[in-house]
Amino acid sequence: MAIQASRVFHMHLVSDSTGETLAAIAKAVAVQYPNVRAIEHMHALVRTQRQLKRVLNAVEKEPGIVLYTVVNKALGEELEQYCKDLKVPCHAVLQPIMQIFESYLGAPRTPTVAGQHVLDADYFRRIDAMNFTIHHDDGRLPENLSDADIIVLGISRTSKTPTSIYLAQRGYKTANLPLVPQVPLPAKLTEPHTAFVVCLIANADRIAEVRRNRAILLADRDLDTYVDRETIGAEIAYTRRIAAKHGWPVIDVTRRSIEESASMILKLLHDRGDPSAHPDPDAEPAS
Repeated sequence: MAIQASRVFHMHLVSDSTGETLAAIAKAVAVQYPNVRAIEHMHALVRTQRQLKRVLNAVEKEPGIVLYTVVNKALGEELEQYCKDLKVPCHAVLQPIMQIFESYLGAPRTPTVAGQHVLDADYFRRIDAMNFTIHHDDGRLPENLSDADIIVLGISRTSKTPTSIYLAQRGYKTANLPLVPQVPLPAKLTEPHTAFVVCLIANADRIAEVRRNRAILLADRDLDTYVDRETIGAEIAYTRRIAAKHGWPVIDVTRRSIEESASMILKLLHDRGDPSAHPDPDAEPAS
């Protein structure tokens, strides 16, 4: 039965792991339908018949779209049959992708529950990066800057910390440093090191709005000075001068999500030193 515009619907996400993959896929699709709101039901770590029974009861009580990633074939088939009987859509979201892999590689897959969360070297590298980033937030630079993969610079409220945390989740040791026109840069930042340095800026109006909300919430700043657009404009100009002087790229995060900003940073990082790489037109390489 079709859902009319400006309506809500139930969406059941069934996973034998944490459900992160399902949640990301569901969100990416749901945002394409702004007039319809999904009521999300997450059913994680579903690995037994008893656990599946609770899911089936929930689907029957509040029927809607069912998306699942369940390795156990029997459980998957039972879920699909139950949904068929209820006349609700049910889809194994990774199945089409795995079929492409099997066809191209000419080899069957080996079913692995929570395979993406295996405790391998990459997992521990990401944990190490997260610990590093947390301990080097808001100006706490490492003694040896070469210990960092990325150093993020920017004036207050340019999303330095959340961007750094996201990069850490991707496995990159990231430090961030606030830029203040009256405060000189740490000397070691301009000395030879291997860390990739990038500067973040944003529209003055956006920064003023974010600063105003934060100052009101925490009451920790002189509001008039903190949100003054001329002052913010001078801070942005200072960022550009610093970046131009040292050849650091500048990224405008005004209309970018944290994920998009981080992706651009990684692209610039990976293109560094590659003469064939074409700079992203939205980035502003300092020169």
